[in-house]
Amino acid sequence: MSKTITRAMLTDAAARRTGLSRADVAAIGDSMFALMGEALTAGENVKLTAFGSLQVRARAKRIGRNPRTGEEHEISSRHTVVFTPSAQLREALLAAGPTLSDEVGKRA
Repeated sequence: MSKTITRAMLTDAAARRTGLSRADVAAIGDSMFALMGEALTAGENVKLTAFGSLQVRARAKRIGRNPRTGEEHEISSRHTVVFTPSAQLREALLAAGPTLSDEVGKRA
């Protein structure tokens, strides 16, 4: 079963790991997410070394189907963010070692 890690859980874990206050870690995290969002909105790619990269891709309009009724409808074109994991992250996932969720899920 998959466990969901929240921003608050990540903040708590980073504060414990770094010795910084939770407020400082939250401010840094909020700033990083805001900067990444601004870069993506401007059409730039975001590369996080040893983790992965984020890029905006255009999706063409297409015909979709309501799964309940089977009725077809047009889905408009849009932009979406695509995550590509780094080679290091892919290798770590394949190795299936200790997971971050084990550390992050602990409460202080």
